[in-house]
Amino acid sequence: MNSMKAVSLKTESPPSPPVHVAIIMDGNGRWAKARNLPRVAGHKRGAEAVKTVVKSAAEMGISYLTLYGFSSENWKRPRSEVNDLMGLLRYYLSSEISYLHKNGVRLRVIGEREKLDPDITAMIVDAERQTVGNKAITLTIALSYGGRAEITHAARCVAEAVASGALRPEDIDEEALSRHLFTSDTPDPDLLIRTSGEKRISNFLLWQLAYAEFVFVDTLWPDFTKDNFVNAINEFQGRERRYGATSG
Repeated sequence: MNSMKAVSLKTESPPSPPVHVAIIMDGNGRWAKARNLPRVAGHKRGAEAVKTVVKSAAEMGISYLTLYGFSSENWKRPRSEVNDLMGLLRYYLSSEISYLHKNGVRLRVIGEREKLDPDITAMIVDAERQTVGNKAITLTIALSYGGRAEITHAARCVAEAVASGALRPEDIDEEALSRHLFTSDTPDPDLLIRTSGEKRISNFLLWQLAYAEFVFVDTLWPDFTKDNFVNAINEFQGRERRYGATSG
């Protein structure tokens, strides 16, 4: 009788998803203009894309998602557009928090909150409080945010610590400054995605993106789908990250 030998087949485990993905959501205005719609229509459609991406990221096992919602430079836009954006922010803070909470999403907001209206700030504080214990994914929204302003704030905090005697000048290092960034309790992004075909980072997470991989896609943000997101993650997973070292 012929003996049968068991053959073990090696199967490679799928690559791990990035821990932290950051996205510059660009193209709302162009999407609306191409359809002869007011810019606010693009922002409303873009908010639906946010919901899609948050759900997709959680399903893929991504732990942190950071979205560039409103930059410090966006305050220079026409007052009517800023008012529309703030109205949308109020609407989604009141209507979507229950959805986020139900699905285990922790919400955080970074940026210069003092520039926002007091009622919006209060809504943010309440949303963060409601979702603080959620573990599925941490969603960070950058509002009234600028990377240079964040680094300036951190440098000021370090200077104050030195002036008070709490920190010696010779102990100032990258970790000392990082502790005072808005993202001090969040790992740096592994991947940055920017939509709409633009290829710049626009003062977003300047410190944190030092070793991130960048993926630029032509799709306007309101048209960004789960497939677009998965394709960007797949592109990331096909890259070799060397952090300044040579490849093996």
